[in-house]
Amino acid sequence: MIEQERDQLRDSLQSEFSGQALSTAVEEPDFPEATAEEPAAPLVAEDPQAMVEAEVESPAPATPKQKDSRKKWFVVHTYSGYENKVKANLERRIHSMNMQDKIFRVLVPMEDEVEFKDGKRKITPKKVFPGYVLVEMDMDDSSWYVVRNTSGVTGFVGSPGSGEKPIPLQDKEVKTILKQMGIETPKLKIDFKKGDRVKVTSGPFFDFTGLIDEIAPEKEKVRALISIFGRETPVELEFYQIEKV
Repeated sequence: MIEQERDQLRDSLQSEFSGQALSTAVEEPDFPEATAEEPAAPLVAEDPQAMVEAEVESPAPATPKQKDSRKKWFVVHTYSGYENKVKANLERRIHSMNMQDKIFRVLVPMEDEVEFKDGKRKITPKKVFPGYVLVEMDMDDSSWYVVRNTSGVTGFVGSPGSGEKPIPLQDKEVKTILKQMGIETPKLKIDFKKGDRVKVTSGPFFDFTGLIDEIAPEKEKVRALISIFGRETPVELEFYQIEKV
């Protein structure tokens, strides 16, 4: 099942850049390393429409919930064979331009390929999506500028048009890739339990209160008993739609 999802995602990535992927046979210039003197792009106001999601446990320094909720994974296209160098260049730029609170992780999707040679079992790391790098970031003009202008990056996958912000990967796609790499997805920090009274903060039941009857962490949802027209009605809600009273 994972292989099918991975192949579908690979086809999707390739279709975004059909005719643009470069062969490893092409001799590419050696990319200069980023320095601290590179100018940073001006910061712009953040989108007030961003939805507040459940707080995610992370080894990174604690940031406001608004920042966590805007962590999204994007796909960057690179020169084929330069994925690891692009990763290193980007990580240096993140440091030199103090963008740690905007660009969080850079990954080159890899998987272990098992082969038998000369009667021996050999495990070799293999790139899952040659020519692509994953970047977890809070997308705005400044972070877009840093990634887009990193040596070896030819563009983002999923950009609607020239100069427009790209579309992030769906959660299902991210989970498939991270699972393939053997990386566990972040565990949700759940601050409520069965029987807690909660208030609905968004959606059709906004401002209603009720009691949590069931919690489904794997779906990031709860079932709450809400009084509607004097009757207790079970309602399914997302984690980000409720808060403890």
